[in-house]
Amino acid sequence: MGFGSGVVVPETGIALHNRGHNFSLDPRHPNCLAPGKRPYHTIIPGFLTKDGQAIGPFGVMGGFMQPQGHLQLLTKVIDFNLNPQAALDAPRWQWMGGKKIEVEQNYPETLIQQLVERGHDISIQRERGSFGRGQMILRNEKGVLCGATEPRTDGCVAIW
Repeated sequence: MGFGSGVVVPETGIALHNRGHNFSLDPRHPNCLAPGKRPYHTIIPGFLTKDGQAIGPFGVMGGFMQPQGHLQLLTKVIDFNLNPQAALDAPRWQWMGGKKIEVEQNYPETLIQQLVERGHDISIQRERGSFGRGQMILRNEKGVLCGATEPRTDGCVAIW
């Protein structure tokens, strides 16, 4: 489960994925595969539009952190008007279940205190690996593209 199925196609080095392990064939299960149904999955690339116009693609990889990372990235861009790089650099939180929340080491102390006061169990994580890895490309109103990647990953922005 760490990375893929553990099965490699002989003589190729290609590892087979196991991304379907969260699906179920039990008709009573909320994530049952069925015709016309959209079962929950964490392979969810994003694309932002505004007033019917394409703004650009974005994505945060990281299993169950993926939808949480998408929400945090879009909140930073839309609500706080951060550029893509600043939005990707911003510290993240991760809901773990119940009132347990993990935050990155550089998460603002004032927000941590406010969460604790509201009864949340906050854990500060030294490692950033579980908080996703994202990239984004946005087109501004003048048509200029702005690409960004973040310090949690090994990506880079390149142009031609």
